[in-house]
Amino acid sequence: MRILVIQKKKIGDVLTSTVILEAIKKQYPEYKIDYLIYENAQPVVINNPYIDELIVLDEKTRKNTSLFFNFLKSIRQKKYDVVIDAYAKTNSILIAWFSGAKKTISYEKWYTKLFLTTTTHRNEIEGRTTALSDRLNLVEPLGIFNQDVTPKIFMTDVEIEKAKKKLIENNINLTQPIIMVSAIGSEPEKTLPLKYMAKTLDIIAHYNSEIQILLNYIPFQKSQVKEMYELCEASTKKQIFIDFFENDLRDFLAVTKLCKALIGNEGGATNMSKALGIPTFSIFSPDILKKKWFISEDGLKNVSIEIYDYLPNVDQNLTVFEKYEQFMPELYKPTLINFLNNNI
Repeated sequence: MRILVIQKKKIGDVLTSTVILEAIKKQYPEYKIDYLIYENAQPVVINNPYIDELIVLDEKTRKNTSLFFNFLKSIRQKKYDVVIDAYAKTNSILIAWFSGAKKTISYEKWYTKLFLTTTTHRNEIEGRTTALSDRLNLVEPLGIFNQDVTPKIFMTDVEIEKAKKKLIENNINLTQPIIMVSAIGSEPEKTLPLKYMAKTLDIIAHYNSEIQILLNYIPFQKSQVKEMYELCEASTKKQIFIDFFENDLRDFLAVTKLCKALIGNEGGATNMSKALGIPTFSIFSPDILKKKWFISEDGLKNVSIEIYDYLPNVDQNLTVFEKYEQFMPELYKPTLINFLNNNI
């Protein structure tokens, strides 16, 4: 049995959808599974043992009609028995339909029902978040139910040793606790106000003066990071390695693997941290309900918080930024301290 799983676009979605691969391999280890993704998401699936072949649909092929048609033909020539489309958009539905597979599976939408053989409802599975339930619904037509699977990232010893060397070169002590902080969200609506993130760093630094703080952000966010840094207390600044930065995603993952925890705005970095097995404290945007997206939360190693945990009656007519203004660190400080007690 040869299966193609399609999940394109965002890195977080590609990582989350690896549970489909693992669920299938756990029940049917002899099945061959190919994973179709965009090039930007490759770092989170390198060395994944549940993938037999990684198929990358690059930007040049996507934007060129002739190249894309040739790509479709190459997919058809692989003679897949099953195609699972976890993306469920026009482009991916076309790939699934053109594959010629006897069974094609995706979420139930009016257009998927027209072109694919099997569609699934987004039914919530007990004990699973919406993000995981949706994906595990897609393997039920294969007779696979409620597998105990979570997204995982696999690093090599060589990558870890390289990360250790770079940390040492930057005067970061491997015998003292290191914490990675997701300082800025992927967009303003997913970013805790800088003054509150600065206060959060103060809480971390006050907890243990030996903690070494690294900051994760996108290069164009550097000015915001510096602004946040200047809002921190002088003693906190001494514990922040403001000039340490990893631009390569695999290098960032290797460094994160060496951290005691990752704390900060919920998003790709927090999800990758959990997939690495690193304790994670995720601060959700007021406009994103954590029930839909948190993964592996146990209240100890992985903790997610949102404003509604502390202010359940917050006015829903407020903008996301007005809600953020009410999400003061004093509210979640006890939760953060408890997280640090359990993991540092």
